[in-house]
Amino acid sequence: MHWGKDQDLSVLFVCLGNICRSPMAEGAFRAAAEKIGLKVHTDSVGTAGYHVGENPDPRAVHVARQHGVDISAARGRQLADEDFTAFTHILALDTANLAGIKARAPRIRKAELGLLLNVFEGRNDGSVPDPYYGDESDFAECWDQISEATEELANQLKQQDESSNA
Repeated sequence: MHWGKDQDLSVLFVCLGNICRSPMAEGAFRAAAEKIGLKVHTDSVGTAGYHVGENPDPRAVHVARQHGVDISAARGRQLADEDFTAFTHILALDTANLAGIKARAPRIRKAELGLLLNVFEGRNDGSVPDPYYGDESDFAECWDQISEATEELANQLKQQDESSNA
């Protein structure tokens, strides 16, 4: 993933309803970026409007809090046309939502589109399973996948930033 020097780095995480995976990804990425001193704007959205204005699922809040990340203030919102120009990266948590993002994407946009798990070499088209209909253990497994991927994403973006400013 690359971005132009004249653009501020910004990452948008996308799942279906914006109450489980994408707010966890936003929180985990924010924590990972802060830890390594990466300046980046981040947010999360859903492709569907089911939970607009709602807080994240209490199980997502709980698992994030167990890892020192507070996502309780997040509010669900739906992907908007302006997101394609407001963000440098729009990353889906699964292939179905990536397909939905691509179907909505304008021809001219600033954002690169992709899957979060594709930050790992050889893991093309990897999806983070939706924990919504599961239990606490499903949310814990989801957090583990997301936090590993967002840490790798933050490191990759930091390295690119440093090499482009060298």
